[in-house]
Amino acid sequence: MAETSDTTVEEKEVSSETVSVDTDGFGDSAASEQVVLEVKNLQTHFTTRWGTVKAVDGVSYHVKRGETLGIVGESGSGKSVTALSLMRLVPTPPGRIVDGEVILGGRDLLELSERQMTEVRGGEISMILQDPMQALNPVFTIANQVGEAIKIHQKLKGQALLDKVVDSLRKVRIPAPEVRANDYPHQLSGGMRQRVVGAIGISSAPAVIIADEPTTSLDVTIQAAYLRLLRQIQQEEGVGIIFITHDFGIVAKMCDRVAVMYAGRIVEVADVRTIFNDPLHEYTKALIGSVPKLEEKTGRLPQIEGQPPLLYNLPAGDAFAPRSTLTFTPEDAERRPPLIEVEKDHWVQLSKSSVSEYDKYAHLMPAEDDE
Repeated sequence: MAETSDTTVEEKEVSSETVSVDTDGFGDSAASEQVVLEVKNLQTHFTTRWGTVKAVDGVSYHVKRGETLGIVGESGSGKSVTALSLMRLVPTPPGRIVDGEVILGGRDLLELSERQMTEVRGGEISMILQDPMQALNPVFTIANQVGEAIKIHQKLKGQALLDKVVDSLRKVRIPAPEVRANDYPHQLSGGMRQRVVGAIGISSAPAVIIADEPTTSLDVTIQAAYLRLLRQIQQEEGVGIIFITHDFGIVAKMCDRVAVMYAGRIVEVADVRTIFNDPLHEYTKALIGSVPKLEEKTGRLPQIEGQPPLLYNLPAGDAFAPRSTLTFTPEDAERRPPLIEVEKDHWVQLSKSSVSEYDKYAHLMPAEDDE
């Protein structure tokens, strides 16, 4: 694990002890300072026979215009449920959004009626799912499926609708889009199907696209081309992207900022260079440490001991404490750690049980009576 230091980013890229991060791997960043989506204290629970599952437990973050925010964490950490909550697509029952705000275009999406949300989905915020064969209907043509969102949000029909469909397919670099528009999903390769799902996502020029592991089913060559395509579209349209993934290689090259999730909570948020070179939370360090490095001879990879907690029986305080290797008292772990901005734009759940440099930032902790 790389040791933290006061060296600059440029010095870190030369050092063999730190991770070199190439955020321009798929093209220049298009991030601006305009916030297009803000999530505040989002909580989504599921009622089960074992108890209430707190799948999303007080998540807060924002996305800027043209920015890519990466969401990383183990399976079951709440990444996809958070995305479904933003889209108001959590199945009810058993799921229910119990609290929070999702501000998009000056409106709280959680207060809109279902009819109003139909206008928002696909028009202002859209989602690219990880499995195109599950996302696409096998009995409808590509034109039918790409055109559905355009018809709803742009009120086009006839030749104007078909022209817009072909234009959307052309934007995602599908060859012969006039011909492919009449094909069915099974007639396309995996990479082409994933591009079609992307065309559906961008067809109505949304402000935010949620990409839920969109490259899972693609080989590495097609994956790189698809990610480069997403970045090009982002530069052209200025869309903000929430990119959910397990792949830290993609994070390093695609994302501007990274939010690390654990047990339904965000434990650390920072720009991508800081996350790789100066992580503070022990969970973030463990995730990065478990990735093999090509330039080093690697034996057995480090692993995070233990298992994630049961979401229907979360610890009262720091959910990561049972797996932490730090030295701390039971009292240290009993207090739920607040998300603290320890440096500019670098937030971490601060506790003695999960942050080795706790004493350095202890003065930032709020008094217990203020929480």
